[in-house]
Amino acid sequence: MADLLNLLTDIEGVSVGNVTDLSLGSGVTAVVFDEPAIASGVVLGGAPGGRDTALLDPSMTVGTVDALVLSGGSAFGLDAAGGVQAGLREAGRGLQVGTTRVPIVPQAILMDLLNGGNKDWGLQSPYRELGYDAFKAAKKGVFQLGTVGAGTGATTATFKGGLGSASAVSSTGHRIAAIVAVNALGSATIGDGPHFWGAPFERGGEFGGLGLPQQISDRDIAMRLKGVNVTATTIGAIVTDATLTKAEAHRLSILGQDGLARALLPAHLPFDGDTVFAASTGHRPMADMLDFMELCHLATSVMARAIARGIYEASALPVEGAQKAWRDRFPAGR
Repeated sequence: MADLLNLLTDIEGVSVGNVTDLSLGSGVTAVVFDEPAIASGVVLGGAPGGRDTALLDPSMTVGTVDALVLSGGSAFGLDAAGGVQAGLREAGRGLQVGTTRVPIVPQAILMDLLNGGNKDWGLQSPYRELGYDAFKAAKKGVFQLGTVGAGTGATTATFKGGLGSASAVSSTGHRIAAIVAVNALGSATIGDGPHFWGAPFERGGEFGGLGLPQQISDRDIAMRLKGVNVTATTIGAIVTDATLTKAEAHRLSILGQDGLARALLPAHLPFDGDTVFAASTGHRPMADMLDFMELCHLATSVMARAIARGIYEASALPVEGAQKAWRDRFPAGR
């Protein structure tokens, strides 16, 4: 097995493509599977936006997906899945339906239309082309985190948001990883300081190694919001090489949402659209239910870690009045 990169691409058969448009202040992330993957998902935010998310319910007929898409652009960004679908169709991929193939590409979007980027794109939004380009850019191995892909225009209550990822290996050798675009109404950091709510889960100083503050005051746990009815939503995916049923993938996505709630305060608000997908490449069978329960436990921790990494690695957008990044405030913490 290849050495771990602490990224979603640690899962065999998974590629990630990011397209970033700094002038637009937005972007697209495509997660592409070499072979159709068992997938499900769960939405806990009060204002979600998605495409083909209903088919992920365990009671629905279609069981596998060819790719997952995370995108900025709010409802306009839903065009991105069409671009990824076009790339898959061009490559001969998709569910066989009679004499044709239909690529299955669920998507979640975040709202980044008010971050100072140029959204005057004319009649057609750019997201279909961005989605196609993200598919074409998909690769295995190392990919950038922070202000890239779906995390390009992301913000939080305290610091610039971004794209994060993290991975882990279970005691029986199953790999599991998360990818997430952090655009929360709430905050990933504690109070006004540099510490992350996800600190208890950190591995190897991946987001600064600062741990938790010595004390957490009432002020630290007071609600911090970037506003009401503004740019919001954290979207992501948990992927494993373990062989799962669709119902098990659904359970894994719920535990991924648990990780979101451990790394962001508050989470799942009425104007968030928090969505987590889960997928299985099926390369490694599980021995018993204990194997699966450990994966559920790890799904929580890798999502929490990925969220903190997304903030830690982000940089401010190159526009006037852009939200400052964590590294702008705490450069010595890197």
